[in-house]
Amino acid sequence: MDLSPEYRHAQEIARRITLEVGDPFFYSEQKKAVEASNRLFREHPLVKQAIAILGDNPERKGHGLSHITKVAIDAGAIILVEHETDGAPERVLRLVALAHVAGVLHDIKREEKDHARKGSEEAGRLLLSFDLSEGEISAIANAIANHEAFRPALPLDDPHWQLLSDVLYDADKFRWGPDNFSEMLWDMVSRRNVPLSAVLGRFLKGMEGIVRIRETFRSETGRRYGPDFIDRGVEIGRRLYEELTR
Repeated sequence: MDLSPEYRHAQEIARRITLEVGDPFFYSEQKKAVEASNRLFREHPLVKQAIAILGDNPERKGHGLSHITKVAIDAGAIILVEHETDGAPERVLRLVALAHVAGVLHDIKREEKDHARKGSEEAGRLLLSFDLSEGEISAIANAIANHEAFRPALPLDDPHWQLLSDVLYDADKFRWGPDNFSEMLWDMVSRRNVPLSAVLGRFLKGMEGIVRIRETFRSETGRRYGPDFIDRGVEIGRRLYEELTR
C-alpha cells in the first residue's frame, strides 16, 4: 500500500491509538481457538488453492491479503468456539476449512457494485475445480452472498451452512473495529486518491455506520464479542478524529 505522507502520518497516529486501546477480548479469551484456526489456515490445501486463485498480487484483492487472512482465521475460530464441546471432530474441522476458503474469497469482487452477490457467483464458478461437494460449494457461495452489512441475508436450511454464513459475516464485521482505522481506511483512500480533508469531512457520518454494526452480529460468539470490537473501533475513531482536526 503506497500512502502519501499525510496519510502515512494519519495511519501512524491511528496505529498508536490502536495499541493504546488494546486488543479485543476475543483474542485473549478465545486464544486457543484463534491459534488452532491460524494453524489450520496455514496448513490446509484448500486454503492454499484459494489463495492461489487471487493471483500474483493478492494484496490488491478486496481490502488486501491481511484483511482476508484475518477474516478467514477469525471465522474458523468462531466455529471452533461454537463447537468446543464437540472435541473438534472431522465434520467441525471440515467446516473450519470451508470458513477459511469463504474468508479468502469473500471480497473477490470488492471493487464492484453489489460485490457480495457478484463475489458469490464468481466463487461458485471458481470452486468447481476444488475438491468440494456441490453442497459445500453452494454453502460457501451463499455465505459470501450474505456477508454484506445492512442487506437482507438469505436464510439457509442446514444449520451447519447457516453457521458458516453467520461466522463469515461476523468475522468480516470484526474488522469494523480497530482494523478499520489501523488498516482498512488507508487502503481504501489510497486506491481512490481521496484528499484527507474530504475523508475528515465524512468521518463522523462514517462513524455512525460503524456504530450500527454493533447490533448486527449473527452467531452466538459474534454477538458476545462483536460489540467489543466495535466499541474499541469507535474509541479509536473518535480519538483519531480529534487529533487530526485539532
